Amino acid sequence: MSVTISATTFNTVLNGFFEDNSFVSGVEASTADAEVYKVLSSAPDAKVFPHLARWYKNIASLGSSIDGLKAAEAPAAAAEEEDDDMDLFGSDDEEEDAEMEKIKAQRLAEYNARKATKGPGPAAKSMVTFDVKPWEAETDLDELEKLIRTIEMDGLLWAQTAQRHPIAFGVNKIRIAAIIEDAKVSTDDLSEQIEAFDEHVQSVDIFAFNKL
Repeated sequence: MSVTISATTFNTVLNGFFEDNSFVSGVEASTADAEVYKVLSSAPDAKVFPHLARWYKNIASLGSSIDGLKAAEAPAAAAEEEDDDMDLFGSDDEEEDAEMEKIKAQRLAEYNARKATKGPGPAAKSMVTFDVKPWEAETDLDELEKLIRTIEMDGLLWAQTAQRHPIAFGVNKIRIAAIIEDAKVSTDDLSEQIEAFDEHVQSVDIFAFNKL
């Protein structure tokens, strides 16, 4: 079951992510950081959310350059594998004698033992931001937002606040973000459920999708 979470809970999730990460994706600021930054309505309390506040201050310091950030480059395969820097098998240049075979077996056993005791890691999560377009300027966006928030899924957490952005001819769209567990929530299913409010909704687009 999903709920509309408070700003505090939303910030808590992000604070946990930035405890071990400097940026949303990659090793430098990117468009992913810009999108998450824009979702936050204000600077987080550094005493309560120190890691999120550090990241926020870092991105805010870019000023107008935020809009010019580029997409993050895909990390090298070697950087994605946990414990990559551990030399399990020794140097390729070393002679493969009996003693080296013994050392390799010992290292491999120790490595597997550590992996086994770690257990499953935290569920993979993403932040997805939707642009929801109404049919006409007279559409009650407050009512539409309430309808969107009635959508409940296990692993779905709606952000507390949503934004209004003008399209044309007096029509405004809703931009609303949510944190989802990737294994439990499909963005396609979520989009279809929003589109099901067809008396209010003309279309739904994914404005941003960032892995957390």
